Amino acid sequence: MRSWDEPKKRKARVEIIPMIDVMMFLLVFFVLISLNVIPALGLKTQLPSSSTAQDLKPQSKAVITIAQGDVLQVDGENTPLDKLVARLETLRKEGEKLNLVINNDRGVEVQRLVDVMDTLKKGGFDSISIATRKQ
Repeated sequence: MRSWDEPKKRKARVEIIPMIDVMMFLLVFFVLISLNVIPALGLKTQLPSSSTAQDLKPQSKAVITIAQGDVLQVDGENTPLDKLVARLETLRKEGEKLNLVINNDRGVEVQRLVDVMDTLKKGGFDSISIATRKQ
C-alpha cells in the first residue's frame, strides 16, 4: 500500500496538438513560398509603364535590377558595375544565349541605365530587354 507522503507517479504523455499546429504552420509557410506570395530576395522597384509591353518567352534569362542609390543586382545579388559581365558569364550555359532583363526603377537616371547597357554590349550581350508594366 502507498502512504500519503509518497508522490503519485504519472505516465509521460506526448501532446500531439501543439505538434500538429507547428506542422500546419510549416506547411502554410512552404506553400506561400512556392507560390511566390512572400516576395523573394531583391529590391523593390517601380517599373515604368508602357502600352506596348510584351511577355517574354521562357528562355535562359538573368534579371538585372537597377535601383536608386547606385545599387545594382544580378538575380538578387549585389554586383558592382565593373564585375557585371563576369557575373553574367558565370550564369551563361555553354553554347546558350543568355537573355537579359533590366528591371530599372523609374526614379533612376537614364544615364545609369545607359551605362549598364553599354557595359553589357561591350561584354558581348546583345539580347537586352527592359521590364515595364502594362498600362
